[in-house]
Amino acid sequence: MDVELQRAILNNIPDQAWLKDAGSRYVLVNDAFMAACGRTEAEIVGSTPDQVWSAEWGQVYLDTDKAVVDSGVRRRYEESRHGKDGSVRWFDTIKMPIHNPGGEVIGTVGISRDITDRKRSEQELLASRAQLRELSAHLQSVREAERTRISRELHDELGQSLTALRLGLSYIEAQQGPAADDAYRKHVQMLKEIADSTVEAVQRIAADLRPPVLDELGLASAIDWLVESLSERSGIACEKALQPVADLGAEVSTAVFRIAQEALTNACRHGQAGRVRVELGEAGGIVRLVVADNGCGIDTSVTGRRRSLGLLGMRERALMLGGKLVVSSGKGHGTRIEALIPRDAGVAGVADVVGMAGGDAR
Repeated sequence: MDVELQRAILNNIPDQAWLKDAGSRYVLVNDAFMAACGRTEAEIVGSTPDQVWSAEWGQVYLDTDKAVVDSGVRRRYEESRHGKDGSVRWFDTIKMPIHNPGGEVIGTVGISRDITDRKRSEQELLASRAQLRELSAHLQSVREAERTRISRELHDELGQSLTALRLGLSYIEAQQGPAADDAYRKHVQMLKEIADSTVEAVQRIAADLRPPVLDELGLASAIDWLVESLSERSGIACEKALQPVADLGAEVSTAVFRIAQEALTNACRHGQAGRVRVELGEAGGIVRLVVADNGCGIDTSVTGRRRSLGLLGMRERALMLGGKLVVSSGKGHGTRIEALIPRDAGVAGVADVVGMAGGDAR
């Protein structure tokens, strides 16, 4: 093909484009390429990448050229280099082998598109996600602290007051004389029953907010209590395989407990399950929780419902601690939720933003 025709074709490409021989020497470049490196065609043609770009990036480009020539296979790279102003520019680069009629690779052709704006947008999105995750973690922490405070106050203050009221009613009942009529006795008995049921309700609400067993006896005991409570209230048959996880931090134990709580609530309220199996264990520093039911399953085409929000919340709890949530479900085939969380996980560093780095593939 005529060189002028080749040059015209390359110059009609808005991105940087070039031709090289098998020895990685530039044969032809377009205007966009010359503008990017700040050199003339005469300075570029016949040179190798390490003579056009910096020695560091030049070696990278020589290596990628060799990979294409040796393999005879098209390669695509997402790489970067520093621009003339010192800023980092990102490029989506494609290199393709050029074959002669005998099939031998005699050179390469390359096209490189500047994707810096896209990469910066990706970085901003990653940073935004990291900030949202940190905010979510902070809100979770604040909410747990508030739950603990309210639970303690319900138990210590309201619970004690109700207990005192119950004792007072018992005292009044004991002081009744023989002249007390049946209506009076029935009224006192009714008040005692109301006090008893209110004490039970306060204890249940306090435990639901923050079960003392989680802090006192650990995660396995807390999940055991949770499963037994569900079975007692709903009548759902529950199977358990709970292994104690020793010396687990409060942050991880709380997250796993809340995931179990939400998964069991879903199975009971939305899944129409008749049987639930809960597993807890640890292997290789990973805490594993499984909640599986035989309910109606999840229709993944339906979004925005309370159950979908519950799944999103569980997934976020796991992600914030460097873990993951795996949901297996089919409509009419039950749901299996598996949470895998590192026992030594922390919120910081979960969604680190990766800075721009790398090398352009010229």
